[in-house]
Amino acid sequence: MMKKILALLVMTTLMVSCVSKKKYVLLEEDLTETRGELQKTTIEKEDLEAKFAKIEKRVEVYNSQINSLQSDNANLTESNNQKMDLLADNSAPISENMKANLRETLAKLPPEALEGATTLKDSMNIAISYKLKESINENNIDNGGDIDVNIDQTVVMISVADSLLFRSGSYNISSKAYPLLAKLADVINAEPSIDVMIEGHTDSKGIHTETIVDNWDLSVKRSTSVVRILQNKYKVDPARLIPSGRSSYVPLTDNSSYKNRARNRRTNIIIMPNLNKFFALMAEEEVVSLED
Repeated sequence: MMKKILALLVMTTLMVSCVSKKKYVLLEEDLTETRGELQKTTIEKEDLEAKFAKIEKRVEVYNSQINSLQSDNANLTESNNQKMDLLADNSAPISENMKANLRETLAKLPPEALEGATTLKDSMNIAISYKLKESINENNIDNGGDIDVNIDQTVVMISVADSLLFRSGSYNISSKAYPLLAKLADVINAEPSIDVMIEGHTDSKGIHTETIVDNWDLSVKRSTSVVRILQNKYKVDPARLIPSGRSSYVPLTDNSSYKNRARNRRTNIIIMPNLNKFFALMAEEEVVSLED
């Protein structure tokens, strides 16, 4: 009997021992699997954190770019305002009324006249030149023959043939040039915001007399003669007149024939906008209107 009981206890102990070991192995496998999942989750978490950090960095860059664009836009707006608030020499402010007057002046111009204008100065040059063109047309200073009128976006250049202004080899103004110079004086006097350069040109044939040293001398003397007539006879403000001479060094064509040499002998009357005067005159007009 005792032997049977002992054998039964041994078998029970062995069975309990076997069950516990099996459970242990299963638990160990579960632990290993859990650790693997945890490690995998940790890696995925680190990867997500890295991706999120990159996204945050991109957002930061985008925000910086947006802020920069906003700042640039604000600067451009301020720059445009400053262009409207300063004179041509960027030294003196203009009022809101003057700004309105400028916009009104530009609004009257046809769109094609303002093509290529990128700054306030460009626009003002074009506006003044456009007004000059109207004045020239009103005074019947027509192209053709001895007179050629060219108008670009900034200046008006009136080229007058030598045969209309002077006798050959002389710098004395011919009386037949007076009607033209009178019309030019009317244009100049009607627009105080312009300056005028008188530019003498000769052909390549040399000259030397008791009163003329060379072609340089002749070209300057001719321009000065025109200036004196405009000042003394037609009361153009001398402060607005600029005499200059180019001798034979800026020809329109070669000097190989009499016809070509005659074409090269000319006087250019260059009418140039003076923006300082333009704004100053607008300021004076504004003061007068306020006083009224």
